[in-house]
Amino acid sequence: MNRADRAFAPPHPLAWGAALLAAASAHAQTANPPPVADGGALAPVVITGSGEAEARWRGSASVDVVDGRELRDGRLQINLSEGLGRVPGLVIRNRENYAQDLQVSVRGAGSRATFGVRGVRLFVDGIPASAPDGSGQAANFPLGSADRIEVVRGPFASLYGASSGGAILLYTEDGRQPTEWRSGLALAGNGLWRLSTQLTGQTGDARSPGWSYTLDTGRFETDGLRPQSAANRSTTNAKLSRAHEGGRTVLVFNRQTAFALDPQGLDRAQLNANPEQTTPQAIAFNTRKSVAQTQFGIAWDQALGGGHKIELMGYAGQRRVVQFQSIPPTAQNPATSPGAVIDLDRDYWGFNARWRLQREWQGGQLDLSAGLAADRQDDLRRGYNNYTGPAGAPTAIGVQGNLRRDETNRADTLDPYLRAAWVREALTLEGGLRHVNAEYRSSDRFLSNGNDSGEVSYSRTLPVVGARWQLAPQLQLFGSVGQGFETPTLNEASYRAGGASGLNTALNAARSRSAELGLRGRHTGGLWNATLFDIQTRDEIVVESSSGGRTVFTNAGRTARRGLELSAEQALGSEWLLSGAYTYLRARYEASADARFPAGNALPGVPAQQLYAQLAWSPAWAQAVGGVFTLEARHTGRVYVNDLNTDAAASHTLFALGARFEQVVGPWTWRQFVRVDNLTDRRHVGSVIVNDGNNRFFEPGAGRTLAAGVEFVRRF
Repeated sequence: MNRADRAFAPPHPLAWGAALLAAASAHAQTANPPPVADGGALAPVVITGSGEAEARWRGSASVDVVDGRELRDGRLQINLSEGLGRVPGLVIRNRENYAQDLQVSVRGAGSRATFGVRGVRLFVDGIPASAPDGSGQAANFPLGSADRIEVVRGPFASLYGASSGGAILLYTEDGRQPTEWRSGLALAGNGLWRLSTQLTGQTGDARSPGWSYTLDTGRFETDGLRPQSAANRSTTNAKLSRAHEGGRTVLVFNRQTAFALDPQGLDRAQLNANPEQTTPQAIAFNTRKSVAQTQFGIAWDQALGGGHKIELMGYAGQRRVVQFQSIPPTAQNPATSPGAVIDLDRDYWGFNARWRLQREWQGGQLDLSAGLAADRQDDLRRGYNNYTGPAGAPTAIGVQGNLRRDETNRADTLDPYLRAAWVREALTLEGGLRHVNAEYRSSDRFLSNGNDSGEVSYSRTLPVVGARWQLAPQLQLFGSVGQGFETPTLNEASYRAGGASGLNTALNAARSRSAELGLRGRHTGGLWNATLFDIQTRDEIVVESSSGGRTVFTNAGRTARRGLELSAEQALGSEWLLSGAYTYLRARYEASADARFPAGNALPGVPAQQLYAQLAWSPAWAQAVGGVFTLEARHTGRVYVNDLNTDAAASHTLFALGARFEQVVGPWTWRQFVRVDNLTDRRHVGSVIVNDGNNRFFEPGAGRTLAAGVEFVRRF
């Protein structure tokens, strides 16, 4: 086997754990560690703990990094939920409804989202997948070319801006020599398939490297778990980068188109009778959603000498969404109804400009940065009836009817920020400050039902400080405290109570104070982490009423989220690797004068307990074919469906069994996997639709599912 072949030999299943331990051990022998690789100009902000594995050991923040191979190996590579189970504090659930995206929350933040992602900031190569108003979607995460995903939890997440109860950041891989072509096919039940291709490489030669390039394109389709749940999605992601003297230039491009039927949720009676059914309204109105999105970004950084550096990033994009809902025609009779067909045309852009200083100072490594981040979204939003003819006797339903809403909505953010860190072997001191400025404006052109024009602004300064102490060579104590600020989305601020016109200026942003204290350790063959956290929130944003397509939001009293996160990874001899994560979260309304949000009730959408465990086995007899066998267990506690806690999805435990193989022959690599999810065919609720106005709270999870896939790799 030549040198190139050895470089691409199949990794041992313990390789990732060994790499983490090796990096941590190497750091322990360095009194003043040099700066580690991070996202550079692609990073929205820089905190200690992002980037390379050794930074996690000496960081004061809670950051988990999941390697791209770990995200892909033995998995379908369709949903972000597949490969992030080992991250504590993160709830990411597949709704089995591609019209509504994944359900994502971090330490309870974001759990109220009935569609898309709220309260958690998402980024792909520095470009926000979250809009300036805090709404986001995870469907455009290119898993096939991911280098790593970073999950930031705790007080330091607020440095990413408003509505950052947590942050999830994906960085795609950089092309390098030799050129590599990967093509993969995956199949699963319910007619699901995924076909994807990646091409990576670098022009020039070792002495004079040129442009690095990464191209990732793919498509997936499914007939869906239930009737009216078929979906397809096509994605293309491209990245070009080139180093120059003292810096680097990066160009990124992403294009996504998707179509999904919407099976909606089930009420309790429907769930008990037959969880595989779809509500008749969804079929009658042919509920569906189509999305097309294109975006482009450019990043540039340049060293100025003396440890100074400039990092610049800009992006622009366009997103089009058309969605047909199942609101009955008679419910659209009121003049204030926006209809039941959503037609959204969004243009968005932004930039992030940062000065950075890295140098030795007072026996440690100093890292200072100051920047300005700006984002804008311009939404042309129209609404139509979902029927033709009279409401009492429509001639057709599930079609586009008369115009009921026509307005332009704009959200602008302009946030200056500061961050400083000082790192020695035994100590890290870190702090930051971000001043959030968000302005919303609405210009209404459909005036026959009143003028919904208006404007509202939100502003707050968010400080955070943290520290890490080395108690022993293999034991670290870390902690941080800070403030958070969750602004309403444009959709949440759109309507006032009682049918009054104009933006809901009475709706406040939620304010929070959070703290965490943790221990992390390492020993021969293992790593572990334990963190306590406490989050106190005032003016929690909740649903006040929902009728005829108008959902009005209000502020509840105080809430508290307190919990414990545990995670560990342990090699058991040379053939076994055990990894796991456990989260306990007590999320409650603590003080409320409103009977709709009783004090002492649990916050809906949040399981009190969550457990993930995986045992990986690489027996000696299977190493010739790169064989790795895995057994996974995922436990999710009871989840309340509404603020009154009148019903809940029962707790459940699911098991999965997998096997993957890899063979290298000259320039070729073949990979195969087979996997069985929900091994015991447990009937369960995959996710809930919080506070659904029709009491259709439940989205059933999949039964026993067989999946298999192959991938071919050719190096040139």
